Amino acid sequence: MRSVTILGSTGSIGTQAIDVVLRNPDRFRVEALSAGGSDLAALAAQAARLGVAAVAVADAGARPDLQRHLAVAGASGVEVLAGPDAATDLAGRGSDVVLNGITGSVGLRPTLAALEAGSTLALANKESLVVGGALVKAAWQRPDQVVPVDSEHSAIAQSLRSGARSEVRKLVVTASGGPFRGHTREELRDVTPAQALRHPNFSMGRVITTNSATLVNKGLEIIEAHLLFDVPFDRIDVVVHPQQMIHSMVEFVDGSTIAQAGPPRMLVPIALGLSWPDRLADVDVAIDWTQAATWEFAPLDDDAFPAVRLARQVGEAAGTFPAVYNAANEVCVDAFHDGTIGFLDIVDTVAAVVAAHDGGDASSVEGVLDADAWARARAAELIKAA
Repeated sequence: MRSVTILGSTGSIGTQAIDVVLRNPDRFRVEALSAGGSDLAALAAQAARLGVAAVAVADAGARPDLQRHLAVAGASGVEVLAGPDAATDLAGRGSDVVLNGITGSVGLRPTLAALEAGSTLALANKESLVVGGALVKAAWQRPDQVVPVDSEHSAIAQSLRSGARSEVRKLVVTASGGPFRGHTREELRDVTPAQALRHPNFSMGRVITTNSATLVNKGLEIIEAHLLFDVPFDRIDVVVHPQQMIHSMVEFVDGSTIAQAGPPRMLVPIALGLSWPDRLADVDVAIDWTQAATWEFAPLDDDAFPAVRLARQVGEAAGTFPAVYNAANEVCVDAFHDGTIGFLDIVDTVAAVVAAHDGGDASSVEGVLDADAWARARAAELIKAA
């Protein structure tokens, strides 16, 4: 029986994790939940159903309302934490597994707290690794302490079981291509926010879905793969695979390529994040190989989608450059959805912010977050001046 803390419990990753837990009551016991605070009723209902000891909400002013919702849900005696450090507090309490499903760089401190407490970290919050790479690596205490929950990195971790690390030639990260696969740069000029949110395979939040449309998400995944698996950037490829049945691949030195395949859903990566290295039974429906199907693969168009090329550059630069890339992008995504900038301006502005960055202190959380704050301010300046 593993004790579990779920951060971001009311989001897509969190709700699916709870589904996995409820279907495996002999394997997991949820001790604590955290959420941003946009749906307090849902958080309270989760707390009541799971019988947790503590809940946390990022909105400091939400404590009274959350307590009221908990009472209505019948979750008496639950400890309530509220404020920007609440999730970090829960993450550091030493659960066997901490699933970090928070979106954005605010997930960094909880990631570090979970690692420092010795918990296994099921990491769905790629931004915390990208932003605080050196800090996360320093806090990482044992080989399997971080289990990736992104489907691509879970696929790589599964495929790596097929050989020794010294036998790996390259990692191949797959990409759906997003809703604008095959578009030229000129055709992307007038893309609307509504169009950008029409991901062909997944239902996700606004930031992640937009990042999938710009391919910034794939850029973040390249940096994450480098940090997770210690493979140089020149040995990490991206291939467009619209069906997303193959989640990623590992090529070995003898010419073999091991691919992990499954439906384009997150249940298996989430379940593995909780149970690693073991597999749970009947997590998802397997591919039906009796049915005819066609799977496509194509190279990435770096001219139409320069975000991956830019991510390689910031990843190689290391330090606080990945934090700047991520922070500037979050500001630009908001500006795009507010109608302030166009679709192409998202990555163009991120590139301008990265070019203006002269490096920073990546040896402390404060230094990384200072670079994050600088990038947000610089991006806002450029957007305002445009």
